[in-house]
Formats: sequence, structure tokens, C-alpha cells
Amino acid sequence: DALHAFKRSLSDPNNVLQSWDPTLVNPCTWFHVTCNQDNHVIRVDLGNANISGHLVPELRKLEHLQYLELYENNIVGTIPEEFGNLKKLISMDLYNNKISGEIPRSLGNLKSLQFLRLNNNRLTGQIPRELTTIPNLQILDVSNNNLCGTIPTNGALQHFPLQ
Repeated sequence: DALHAFKRSLSDPNNVLQSWDPTLVNPCTWFHVTCNQDNHVIRVDLGNANISGHLVPELRKLEHLQYLELYENNIVGTIPEEFGNLKKLISMDLYNNKISGEIPRSLGNLKSLQFLRLNNNRLTGQIPRELTTIPNLQILDVSNNNLCGTIPTNGALQHFPLQ
């Protein structure tokens, strides 16, 4: 359901999502989708796939998702607040898109997150202080956006080199 909703929100001129057949109940056979041994989706790999469209809140239903790789596309709109429910997420790569709006505070709920790359988008507002509570965050890249305010340097971010 979550991946069908996402596919419906996208334009896919190169047919990279051709295998995403809504009549197949199990998305584990689809290209660009990886599942674990229990047939739960753990990875969506659509980096540099020439897709355009919106991120959809339904992706929150992928509760075992560890890797969301959607970099270098033409994704527009905002990052859904509901992405803060993806508790097992390790990596969210949304860089080099046209994503706008603010970075959701709810991303601070992603306690397993290690890599958050949101650079080269059209994000506005401040870097949420909630991101300082992510204990294992290793890479936070929000460069080349339209962010304002001070960079939070406490919590998990206190040892980050600022560039």
C-alpha cells in the first residue's frame, strides 16, 4: 500500500518502477526494493532514477525501512512529518532534489538514524534542535538550502565538524 501510494505520486519517464505491479502483494520481487527474511521492506533504492513527484506520508507504513535512497531526482514538496515514525531508519538520502518547506522536528524520533543527507534542496527555516537527540547520527548534511538561524551544537551534534 505504501509503495503503491508513492508510485502513484511519481512521474517515471524511464519506467524504472515498471516492476512495481500493484497486483503483486509482495513488493520483495520489485526492482529497487530490498526485503529482509521476513518479507518486510528494509530498503528503497531510487537514487538518480529520473523520477519526479512528491514524498507521501503513507511511506510511514514501512515500519521496518532502514534505507530510503531517493537522491538526485526531481522530488518536490515537503518531507512528511510522518517520516518521524520510521523508527528503524538508518539512512535517509534525499539530497539533490527540489524539496521545500522545513525539516520536520519529528525526524528527531529516528533514534537509529546514522546518515541524514538533505543537501542541495530548497529547505527553509531552522535546523530543528530535535536532531541533537539522535544518538548515532554520523552525517548530517543540510548544505545548499535556504536555512536560517543558528546551528544547534549540543547533544549528538556537539562533536560534528562544521564546514
